[in-house]
Order: sequence, then structure tokens, then C-alpha cells
Amino acid sequence: MSMWSTVRLWFDPDEVRSVGSTPDYRFSLANERTFLAWLRTALALIGGGLAVAQFLSEHRLRNVIAISLLVLGGLVAIRAVDHWARSERAMRLGEALPPSRFPAILALVVTIGAGALLVATLL
Repeated sequence: MSMWSTVRLWFDPDEVRSVGSTPDYRFSLANERTFLAWLRTALALIGGGLAVAQFLSEHRLRNVIAISLLVLGGLVAIRAVDHWARSERAMRLGEALPPSRFPAILALVVTIGAGALLVATLL
């Protein structure tokens, strides 16, 4: 699937529905709830980035952490919509759901970020 086709899936509900058959609505709703949970995570990361920028004392590390959290929040939001579309497509085609290493990577990055925030707070 080309990049353009992937992006079209994000914005065009008819594109998602053009393949396969309609899955049990409970699975589609569960997929949507997962998407919304990822969006809440993205918003929390963005809010954390803004809080770091506003409340940590002036230090170079403050800017690095704040920008990192803001960028990570944006990436999580993009990843959420991509995973939602790919999962919906897989359900409609009766395929296995797409595997994802993203939760493990995000957990590792957040742990590293928490360590950086601890260092910045102690400085």
C-alpha cells in the first residue's frame, strides 16, 4: 500500500469501507476506543511538554525535554490514526491485526524521559 493510500485511509471513511465486509460492530467500536486512548496519551504528552516548558527552571535540558514531549505527542497521534485505519482494514478483510512494537518503544521513551525530568528537576 502506498503512502498516499495509507493517508487516504485516515481521512476517507468510504476508503476504509471499500474493502472486505463489515465486521461485528463491537470490534470496530473497540478499535475506536483504542484509538481514543492513544489520543489521550498524545494529549497528555503534549500537556507535559507545555508544563515542562512553563514550570521547569531555565535550563537547556528544559527545552530538550519540552520539545521532545511535544514531538512525541504528535507522533503518538499520527501513529494512533494509522493503527486505527490498518486495524479496521484488517478486520474487514478477516486478516490478523497488524503487529506493533510502538507501545514498547513508547514505554521505553517515556521511561527515559522520566529519568531526564528527574535530572532536570534535581539540577
